[in-house]
Amino acid sequence: MAESILETERLRLRRIEPGDAQLQFRLLNTPAVMHHLGGPLSVEAIEQKHSKSMDLHEHEGFSFLFLIERDTDEFVGHCGLKRVDAEGARNPGDFEIGWLIREDRWRRGYAIEAVRAVLRWAFVDHDAPHVVALTSHANEPSWRLMERLGMERREDLDFENPRFPPEDNPTILYSLGREAWDAQDRHAA
Repeated sequence: MAESILETERLRLRRIEPGDAQLQFRLLNTPAVMHHLGGPLSVEAIEQKHSKSMDLHEHEGFSFLFLIERDTDEFVGHCGLKRVDAEGARNPGDFEIGWLIREDRWRRGYAIEAVRAVLRWAFVDHDAPHVVALTSHANEPSWRLMERLGMERREDLDFENPRFPPEDNPTILYSLGREAWDAQDRHAA
């Protein structure tokens, strides 16, 4: 198993490795988890995403990471960083954070715990000037989490994503700048 890149109180965050697509396909690729992301993907599509993530980590030092529950050593989701690359996005290349949590681990605070660790990774280790997160109006739990993190709604960066159905368009964007994150981080310390 890959070594941990980040750790939180309850999670180890490790790099995605070859062969992980089957694990993600079984545990994250459900209609409920993928509801606002265009629906479940094929194993091949997940493998392509993993390959892209592994390449990104190799070249830029960041990527999406698998979330491993420390108490059980079970895979419970993924969270990480990539560059905005969605078709139609108005801010290509920005640091983008994203996450998915297994259905049977929802409402345990894993998403916010992992996202906070990844935000620190983005700002401290990768000198991100700001980090964005993308979702849709229909995905209220997602944008509510973004707001809890202190992210600011950026309507000027909304866009139509042809990958998603009408009910998940437009794609809406939230952003957190380094200064706002620094202020939160100092306040939390």
